[in-house]
Amino acid sequence: MLARLAVAVFAVSVSMVAFAQVKIGLMVSATGPTTAIGVPQKNTGELLPKKVGDLSIEYIQYDDGGDPTRAVQNAKKLIQEHNIDALIGPSTTPNALAILDIIAEAKVPLMATVGTSSVVEPLDAKKRWVFKTTQNDDLIAAALVKHMVKNGVKNVGFIGFKDPYGENWHKVFSAIAEQAGIRLIATEYYLRTDPSVTGQSLKLIAARPDAILVAGVGGPAVLPQTTLRDQGYKGPVYQTHGVATDDFIRLGKEKVEGTVLAAGPMLVIDEIADSNPVKKVAQNYIGAYEKQFGQKPATFGANTWDSGLILLRAIPLAQKAGKPGTEAFRSALRDAVEREREIVGCQGVFNMSATNHNGMDERARVLVVVRDGKFRLLPE
Repeated sequence: MLARLAVAVFAVSVSMVAFAQVKIGLMVSATGPTTAIGVPQKNTGELLPKKVGDLSIEYIQYDDGGDPTRAVQNAKKLIQEHNIDALIGPSTTPNALAILDIIAEAKVPLMATVGTSSVVEPLDAKKRWVFKTTQNDDLIAAALVKHMVKNGVKNVGFIGFKDPYGENWHKVFSAIAEQAGIRLIATEYYLRTDPSVTGQSLKLIAARPDAILVAGVGGPAVLPQTTLRDQGYKGPVYQTHGVATDDFIRLGKEKVEGTVLAAGPMLVIDEIADSNPVKKVAQNYIGAYEKQFGQKPATFGANTWDSGLILLRAIPLAQKAGKPGTEAFRSALRDAVEREREIVGCQGVFNMSATNHNGMDERARVLVVVRDGKFRLLPE
């Protein structure tokens, strides 16, 4: 009798250990117009740690194809069918904004890997469940404006996506530029799937700006710049951190030479000083990615990696408040992420707080120029 009881207790113990598992959803745009972002994020998901302390971690990945409707469907599946404890992604701003209501209602921490600060600002009851591992627009815009002032730019033309990414960039950039004495004299928009921006480009050129800023992401961000060059525009072109991928140079070729952008230090990691704590973390990630996939990752993959690092620190703390799969655990996980301090990632150093769910500072950006077909560090 005692023997049978001991076996039963052991079986229950093994069962409890087996179910001591954290489930993390991963949502990417590995297909569709922004594959340059989604593919490295998808691949990075395969490299994330599968264990922390006595807890195993399961990652459940869905592709949204860059479609907000699919993103909503995926989020519901991950929450309702898989009972995830946290979600990393999506790859695009419209998709992230589309799932905010679902995330807040289910009280699931979201580690957004998108560029636009509108997913975490202003912080309210809905966005308190969202954190972001990509540099906020104002951090990047400030670096671009500083370079413009230094180089005598007095007025600028703007062309960006007709969606929350481009619209928020217009709002943030115009405010910072105005404070610096730079006028925005022409504004145009286009859709990510547009095959041509000839009309918009002609209007921008007609305004005769000193420089033009393109606010796009991935391959679709190349179209305005190549069109402007084809139509004879010879002035400076600035881009956002949304083009921090080799695909930008591969697609734009000589027409993107001289482009100035601000991005995370990983984009030019070989030129970053060894004393920078980000360098070692980024090189370790790059090495693991190259070993697994035979090529270097785009910086967008680093946003997924950094999300994993932050969650890895927070999970053991959340475990003290409840078991994975419960609201108590998810709430404690959110609180733990919010208290993260000096987390060194591939893209910068994170200091989250109750009023800042991005937590990145100037250490998370560098100025970069496209020179001789490569991204090169540009002193600020």
